[in-house]
Amino acid sequence: MSPAIHLAQQPEADELLGRSPLAALVGMLLDQQVPMEWAFSGPYTIATRMGHEDLDAHEIAAQDPEAFAALLSEKPAVHRYPGSMAKRIQQLCRFLVDEYGGDAEAVWRDAATGRELLARLEALPGFGKQKAQIFLALLGKQYAVRPQGWQEAAGAYGEQNCYRSAADITGPESLAKVRAHKQEMKAAAKAAKAATAGKPAKADKADK
Repeated sequence: MSPAIHLAQQPEADELLGRSPLAALVGMLLDQQVPMEWAFSGPYTIATRMGHEDLDAHEIAAQDPEAFAALLSEKPAVHRYPGSMAKRIQQLCRFLVDEYGGDAEAVWRDAATGRELLARLEALPGFGKQKAQIFLALLGKQYAVRPQGWQEAAGAYGEQNCYRSAADITGPESLAKVRAHKQEMKAAAKAAKAATAGKPAKADKADK
């Protein structure tokens, strides 16, 4: 039975995220520089425009790059930067085809530990450590993928009853809390940067 996902805040898009491992990965990939709902509705938009009910890694990997970029650029665009994101999605799908036979769920299906799963996620094109940890937390909290030590491997994102990332979104209320947390983090980072601006660099200590 597919989990009830509420990341896109759209029933059809969320239903796809709940039953499609590749859609979940693509949504996570798109989750940058745009609102989360926009990012996670992207997989459904792509599947619909391709005339399918799901995404297929083999088919996406084989698409003509310009045609695939044009598909993502149609109004409304799948992302703020549809061209670059089209390239990243194809890179991800080619990697999945080469390393996992196009089976996105194989990335986590037999991972024995959270550390192993994190390493697999970090190896995916477009997934740095932070994105990999958020997706690991999402798998554990909402998809019941919980290899030994998954919370530790996910870092702060694996903590329960927090509202730090997409992993903690279960509806409009939690989405608002996550968005508020992100705004607080941005404000704190901006304040810290302003506080250090103009300070003279510390002199290097003389070699002993």
